[in-house]
Amino acid sequence: MGRKYLKIAAVYFTIGVLLGLIMGIIHDFRLASVHAHFNLLGWVSMALFGLIYHFYPNAADTKLAKTQFWLHNIGLPVMQLAIAGAILTENTVFIPIAIAGSLLVVLGVILFTVNVFKHVGASASRKSDNDVSI
Repeated sequence: MGRKYLKIAAVYFTIGVLLGLIMGIIHDFRLASVHAHFNLLGWVSMALFGLIYHFYPNAADTKLAKTQFWLHNIGLPVMQLAIAGAILTENTVFIPIAIAGSLLVVLGVILFTVNVFKHVGASASRKSDNDVSI
């Protein structure tokens, strides 16, 4: 799971940076919130999920981690495309879609938190601390 998260994080980072570049070139910053969400919920959050799952494989090898991955990776693009649609068309028909995508992301984050509390315990961190040599 760690590798999958890191790879998809790089994709979201690219999308966020390209969107920022395009907004700068055309001097239209209406999609700044979409740009920020792709960078924060896509790049930063996914990279952190990936690193945590790399260092805590017990947490990575769970149904929670796999379900979280799909909820986050379905919810985030749905949410962002709907927000972009609402902003660019000024049509509120996209708002319920954005809310649905947001709820998938929130549910994924809750599953991540549950997974961390269940599988990232004191004994796991003590073991990894003992493996580090200075």
